[in-house]
Amino acid sequence: MSFIIRGRVWKYGDNINTDIISPGQYMSQPVDKQAEHAMEAIDPDFAGKIQAGDIIVAGNNFGSGSSRETAQMVLKHHQIGAIVANSFARIFYRNSINVGLPVVEMVDTSVIEEGDEVEIDLLAGKVINHTKGVEYKGTKLPEHLIEMVKLGGLEPYLANKLGIS
Repeated sequence: MSFIIRGRVWKYGDNINTDIISPGQYMSQPVDKQAEHAMEAIDPDFAGKIQAGDIIVAGNNFGSGSSRETAQMVLKHHQIGAIVANSFARIFYRNSINVGLPVVEMVDTSVIEEGDEVEIDLLAGKVINHTKGVEYKGTKLPEHLIEMVKLGGLEPYLANKLGIS
């Protein structure tokens, strides 16, 4: 994984909870089957249109609700490049890092529109909108968390630190 993520934006609003991201009625199914239903309550075409590297941009309180990691896992299954939001539910934020899904907080995501081409520099905490030619300040993750995301999450990070294959 690179520290630079570039992709097309899919835009959502406030309070996108984990049941919207990963509907609970599919939790007993394998992740690939769960992923077919990702975001379908607000975007029935999500699973068919999202492409590897695409970026989700949302408003306030993204990922509220359950602490289960199925929400992050279905987004990771779709190879989402990153999620940028005004704010995240804290448990969603940490679980995202734990599974290797980059998350960036930005004060005002309303300036980014669906379809924009954006680039996220995780090391600098920058969000660059190439469509509009504008750069925004986002949060910068601490280096050890960037390393965790780069390695694919908490388990590979700890294995690497402990020298376990």
